[in-house]
Amino acid sequence: MAAHGDIPDLCPNECDIGEDEDDDESLDWNEVETADEQISTCLFCEKTFLKIQEAIEHCKKEHAFDLVILKNRFDMDCYSFIKLINYIRKHHPESSFIMSAKECIWEKEEYMKPIQDDDPWLMHDYEDLDDSSFAQKSGNGFHVANAENGCVTLSEQHFAELQRTIQKLSLEVQEKDALMQNMLEDMERMRQVTQNLMKIGTGEELSISQPKCVGNRSLAEDEGYFSTYAHFSIHHEMLSDVVRTTSYKKALMDNAETLKGKTILDLGCGTGILSMFAASTEAASVIGIDQSDIIYHAMEIVRENNLSDKITLVKGRLEDTVLPLNQVDVVVSEWMGYFLLFEAMLDSVIYARDHHMIKGGLLLPNRCSISLVGLADTVRHKELIGFWTDVYGYRMSCLQREVVREPTVEVVPQHMLVTTASVLTQIDLYTCTVGNLDFTSEFSLQVMRDESLTALVGYFDVFFDLPQTVHFSTGPHAAPTHWKQTVFFLDEPIFVKQGDTVTGKLICQRHQTEVRSLIITILLADKKYRYIMS
Repeated sequence: MAAHGDIPDLCPNECDIGEDEDDDESLDWNEVETADEQISTCLFCEKTFLKIQEAIEHCKKEHAFDLVILKNRFDMDCYSFIKLINYIRKHHPESSFIMSAKECIWEKEEYMKPIQDDDPWLMHDYEDLDDSSFAQKSGNGFHVANAENGCVTLSEQHFAELQRTIQKLSLEVQEKDALMQNMLEDMERMRQVTQNLMKIGTGEELSISQPKCVGNRSLAEDEGYFSTYAHFSIHHEMLSDVVRTTSYKKALMDNAETLKGKTILDLGCGTGILSMFAASTEAASVIGIDQSDIIYHAMEIVRENNLSDKITLVKGRLEDTVLPLNQVDVVVSEWMGYFLLFEAMLDSVIYARDHHMIKGGLLLPNRCSISLVGLADTVRHKELIGFWTDVYGYRMSCLQREVVREPTVEVVPQHMLVTTASVLTQIDLYTCTVGNLDFTSEFSLQVMRDESLTALVGYFDVFFDLPQTVHFSTGPHAAPTHWKQTVFFLDEPIFVKQGDTVTGKLICQRHQTEVRSLIITILLADKKYRYIMS
């Protein structure tokens, strides 16, 4: 039997009930008030707040940490929010690092464990975050704007990000436009080349009303050409060419009386060797011009030889440069390339003649010719062409065709010549035009002995028609020069007999897009051979 004190009160009176209810309500109110007033510490600094909403606003204003943006960007739920808070509490990242994240780097389950006990941030109802903003997708993620009363506002951070995106997209549009323009230009070039190739197929000489030339190229397009002359090895090769260098020296110094008191332009002066030869003739003054960086060394060389008072050196491409003297009495230039016309420096000589040389002035050299001769060198043919018919037991005929298309530059043994020579064209520098790079010539070669014709060899001769004339040749019969000879190999040797006449046609054309390059087409024995010098 229970004691009286242990018997429960089954029928409490009204007063008792009222007092208990008041006490319970008082307790509930105190608990809620205590929770609301629990101290919240900022996620990124030591500042504290009585209400979590104030802490959220502080983070947004002072640290640019916007939970609404993150919520919309990653479609976060309350669990993602908890993980985010614990991630920040554990690693203490900069707010900018979180806001620039491209993925939820805080999604590991380990971040469900609170880092701080009773952290008010974890008790906040994440679903109550202000979601009245709208998200607009851009190239770099989401830009969030607030829309109120018909007005749209962006934060400074979002506005800057949007500006960067616009700038990036604008650049991309410009690049696409440039690519499209290049494609259209390439298509037009291809159309012109196709038409010209059709003409070549019939052996027709091209009629080009407005030929392209070096002067029409931008300096940026031409920079590759000039950069090749910035290397010392090429100047060593040219200066070591005794035939070339002594011929120019002889033409200048043996005609010193003719050049005395004259103003001289050295076009493409390189190391300045021709300028120094010219200065030694008692010329009034010498201007040397070159676009390659070798000109800076040439300036030092001129000073070293105490010729600065007579020689002025200028860096630049002639077509784009104002000279110290607009008009000169003499233009001297070592402009010749392989097969004479390769590299198209003749264009600049013609420009100098027409724009900077006085009427009745002198051009040095003033005349050139291109010749062709037959070669019978079966050993060399087998080394270069026949090699591809059996490469360790395999045929590589596709490479053989490509090799044939590329002329070689080499010294041809004179005893290997099997025909007489034929002059293809002669160029008078006083009257020629840029169109002279394109020519068609028939040739006739007399066979000197029974042999297999393996190639046709091109070379040129240079003339200085002065009181003391000077001439040199780059042919196989003369002393070797750095130009050597240009060899056009045939795909298959042609047997010829002594007394036969080998006839054909050679068509030389400036490349339509690479204006310093040449396309050589040879029609021989009912076959067409096409070579590209580039």
